[in-house]
Amino acid sequence: MPTWAEHFLKAFIPLFVASDPIGLTAIFLAMSAGVAADDCRRVARQATLTGGLVALAFLFLGRSVFSAVGITVSDFQVAGGLILLVLASRELVLPASSEPPKWSADFGVVPLGMPLIAGPALITTLLVLVDTVGLGMTLLALAANLGLVMAALFNAHKLSALVGPTGLRAISKIVALLLAAIAISMIRRGWAG
Repeated sequence: MPTWAEHFLKAFIPLFVASDPIGLTAIFLAMSAGVAADDCRRVARQATLTGGLVALAFLFLGRSVFSAVGITVSDFQVAGGLILLVLASRELVLPASSEPPKWSADFGVVPLGMPLIAGPALITTLLVLVDTVGLGMTLLALAANLGLVMAALFNAHKLSALVGPTGLRAISKIVALLLAAIAISMIRRGWAG
């Protein structure tokens, strides 16, 4: 295998795990229940663009921003975890109804773009990868992963058509529970770090 391909895979695989396009699709489906197809595509673009811009900002400025304000990656993990926990609690605590929960029109920015696409895991991974495989390969792997995220979110409606409204409500509760678990994991790792 050529060296460049090896470096690309070393960057692509951890970023794929950190961005988790498959898990994001389930979350997107749960959050976009009852949203028109055109609005779903707009939110998918918004989420991917937000995630990409936040990732690039932290890639180029992350260490200096953290140092300037006196925070660590661990602090960032705790904050991201708390945001996710509040969002998950909203879905888990509210009684089940035939109406999907109403998210603000910009849920592509928060929570999809940040902290789900560009969360502490992705940001930490980016900062580590720059030191191990270089900036160029890290940027290429990030672009490839963001392309996969965009494709997954754009095609989420096909899964929605297969599952139906009852299936979406079930997915919504399961995803909320998973989000709560991810949030606790982020808080725990941040606290330990």
